Amino acid sequence: MNKKVGMFSAVLTLIAVLGFAVSMIAGSSYGSYFSSLFIAWGFVPMICAFAALGKKEAKAAGYAAIAFASVYTVLICIVYFAQLTTVRLSQLNDQASAILDYSYLGSLFFNYDLLGYAFMALATFFIGLTIQAKSKSTKWLKALLLIHGIFAVFCVLIPMLGIFEADMAGGDMIGVIVLEFWCAYFSPVCILAYKYFKKQA
Repeated sequence: MNKKVGMFSAVLTLIAVLGFAVSMIAGSSYGSYFSSLFIAWGFVPMICAFAALGKKEAKAAGYAAIAFASVYTVLICIVYFAQLTTVRLSQLNDQASAILDYSYLGSLFFNYDLLGYAFMALATFFIGLTIQAKSKSTKWLKALLLIHGIFAVFCVLIPMLGIFEADMAGGDMIGVIVLEFWCAYFSPVCILAYKYFKKQA
């Protein structure tokens, strides 16, 4: 069962990541929000499967990864569910939009989104510690997961430093490029995760 959960969740996460990438290119903000929900819903069981199959001496790291993944999912789902419901269906005034609307760079929910991805990065780092890298593909998977943990630093510091502002010139384009880079980075993680789970006894 652990193997099947891992394989299914890796595929679901990959499909959602690709859907997110296409939505960003197509300029469909609500498509990207919807895809992001499924990234979160696929990511948590994938992390849990890694933890279940990890080496016994790394249980603490596995539990930490699950905890961080859970916080990530709560934050992300709050942000994107609000965009798909309250923000999309309501007539918000400027003050409310500046708080709730993700499309406003530097808004509260934009910052919550970055905080959520900081927790995702922490989850990948700790789950990377649970993997015994024996094959070449598993070594790549472990390295990508550990390196992905670096994103946590930037996701926390960027909102604190006020790098993204509502009136920032070219901010939307920069955001798209950064997110497309993340999709290109995380897609191989999902593919290698699927192969990792498939090889498990």
